[in-house]
Amino acid sequence: MTVNLLKNIPGDLSSEVFEDLISTDSVRVERIISQGHSSPATGWYDQDEHEWVMVLEGFGVIEFENGKCVRLEKGDSLNIPAHKKHKVKQTSNHQPTIWLAVFYR
Repeated sequence: MTVNLLKNIPGDLSSEVFEDLISTDSVRVERIISQGHSSPATGWYDQDEHEWVMVLEGFGVIEFENGKCVRLEKGDSLNIPAHKKHKVKQTSNHQPTIWLAVFYR
């Protein structure tokens, strides 16, 4: 079965959309769709697995606990080591931001 990650975007994006594409004991591949979403003001993602993330459409800004921010535009990717505390600071308000995230051990 083929999947086009840029199609079948839900009409209601009042909440972020998380879709598992593949999930095994050692790897999980997820499509995330955001529009104007960000992480809560308090707290950080502190994950047990590494995360490689790529922006397919739109943009996103990842903030790290040390204050460093990385802006990801269409086609940009970033590898985030396990337990590196981070959050999504901003995503596009004007179009869906489509992320491809790979979580691995």
